[in-house]
Amino acid sequence: MIRLFVMDVDGTLTDGGVSFDVSGTEAKRYHIQDGMGIKLLQARGVRVAFLSGRHSDSTSARARDLGVDLCVQGVSSKLPVLVSWAEEMGISSRQVAYMGDDLPDLECLRWCGFGVVPCDGRPEALREADYVTPSRAGFGAVRDACDRIILMNLREGEGRHQGL
Repeated sequence: MIRLFVMDVDGTLTDGGVSFDVSGTEAKRYHIQDGMGIKLLQARGVRVAFLSGRHSDSTSARARDLGVDLCVQGVSSKLPVLVSWAEEMGISSRQVAYMGDDLPDLECLRWCGFGVVPCDGRPEALREADYVTPSRAGFGAVRDACDRIILMNLREGEGRHQGL
């Protein structure tokens, strides 16, 4: 059963584009259905976390908006952070889902129990995926992942209750 869903932000939760206005203020676009997927997971007891290689005030704001209390940004090596979160929660790698799209995500995709990559992720990441979303990054890919995790958890829970 998945108990922690960790995702990269740029190229998964967003389409990877970053806009800057004339004063240098950064803006990103987030898909509302992705946010709903995150809220549905949280309502089912799955902890959600953002783990990004670059820092962005927009990511911090989106985390606050969605009640995502685990949000680490600006890390070059993501796996140690992911492993420490799992250890703090007392869960195994099999209980962790990770969503990423590019080279910095490969170690996490290999380590976790359920690796997710948006359909427009880099080929190297796609090769490591347990699940490739039908939707593109920033256009419902996170919702696809959340829906799949919910379904997996329901099936696993039903199997245990039925003695399967």
